[in-house]
Amino acid sequence: MAAAGTTLHLSLPVGDLDEARRFYVEAFGCRVGREREDWIDVWFFGMQLTLQHRPDQVRPPDEQGVRHFGVVLDGAATYLALIERLDAAGVEWLSAPTVHDASTLTGKVGGKLADPSGNVIEVKYYDDVESYSGASSQGAVGHPAESNSCAASGPEQR
Repeated sequence: MAAAGTTLHLSLPVGDLDEARRFYVEAFGCRVGREREDWIDVWFFGMQLTLQHRPDQVRPPDEQGVRHFGVVLDGAATYLALIERLDAAGVEWLSAPTVHDASTLTGKVGGKLADPSGNVIEVKYYDDVESYSGASSQGAVGHPAESNSCAASGPEQR
C-alpha cells in the first residue's frame, strides 16, 4: 500500500531540454520543478516527470512499440478542456481522441500524442472509474489520485 505523500516518478530521454520544457509547460500546463544542466523535472498530473537530455536515446514514436505513459482524467469536462488546450498548442495526434468501442475498452475515451522527442503520451477518461481500476472503494490501492491538475500538482519546489 502506498504511503501518504508518495509520488510517482518517471524519467524520459529528450533531444532538446528547452523544447521539452516548452511542450510540457505550454501544452499540458505542467509546473517546472528542479532544474540542472542536463535535466529538468516537470509535474505531470502529480507525477514527477524528469526530462533528461539524452539525444542518443530518443526514438521516434513508431519505434516505441506499446511503450507510453499518460493520465486518466476524472471525467468528460476535464478531458475535453485538456483536449482543447492540446489542440490550441498545435499537438499532432498519433491516434485522435475518440470513444473506443471495442468490448475490452468499453467506456474509454482517449487519444495519444508524442512529445517533441517521440515519447508517447495517452490522455483518457472512463465514464465508470471501476471499469478500469477494479477499485470498489476510495481507499483501494491503485485508485485514482484526488488531484488531476497538472499545473497545481506536485510538492513545492525545493
